[in-house]
Amino acid sequence: MNGSRSVPKAGASLLSLYALLAVVFFVLPLAVIVGTSFTTTSYLKFPPEGFTLQWYAKFLADASYMKSMALSAGLAGSATVTAAILGVPVALVIARGDIPGRAAISALFLSPLILPPIVVGAALLQFGAMTGIARSFLALFVGHVVLIIPYVIRTTLASLAHFNPSLEEAAQDLGATRFETFFLVTLPLIRSGVISGSLFAFIISWINVEISIFNTTADLMPIPVKLFNYIQYNVDPMIAAVSATTIYIAVAVVLLLDRLVGIENAAANR
Repeated sequence: MNGSRSVPKAGASLLSLYALLAVVFFVLPLAVIVGTSFTTTSYLKFPPEGFTLQWYAKFLADASYMKSMALSAGLAGSATVTAAILGVPVALVIARGDIPGRAAISALFLSPLILPPIVVGAALLQFGAMTGIARSFLALFVGHVVLIIPYVIRTTLASLAHFNPSLEEAAQDLGATRFETFFLVTLPLIRSGVISGSLFAFIISWINVEISIFNTTADLMPIPVKLFNYIQYNVDPMIAAVSATTIYIAVAVVLLLDRLVGIENAAANR
């Protein structure tokens, strides 16, 4: 009897150890970047030598970096909102719609998960040249929406798999319109998928280089592309400071969203 209890306990311990190692594996590179950004040396060094904020000051004093950060924030935010507005109805159609070609619709919207982003970027450049929107914010916006909408659709579909349609029927029997039913019943119950997908979407858009690089100009350059161009000619702790700042912003977005809507509660509400 004691032996049978020790086996699950040992398995749980091994699983916890594995999870801890996985967390360390993912967090350690971020810790290296953040630590390096405070070094007093003129080259990348970890553990950092001394402590200074001069690389952050140099970065913040550069107006071009501030412009790139603002552009990336606006691009990722607007693309994420648009992807959520478009992706949730698409997920509902895929999950419930009894229409011809539903499988083709699903494959079309999820295809960016299969195609390399650089292929999407090249195709977008050609499309932009044909329509006259190449190398503009609109071209970047369209490309990012195409790239991230599958993440919203997939996570929303996962939430819909646990959804009980009788709740919607009950709401409509009590006099709710389809519009009211969606916003008062359906959306609150699938918000875990929408929130998770939106987080993934924002982060993917925030760090994207492959699609963005095809439609950037000197005055229209998201921060990942600017970093990519910078490291081709310079490797100093300022690049670590800029990278660390993008990490801080991503973490702040997650914490703010958790504060506003409660990610843990949303994930539990399936």
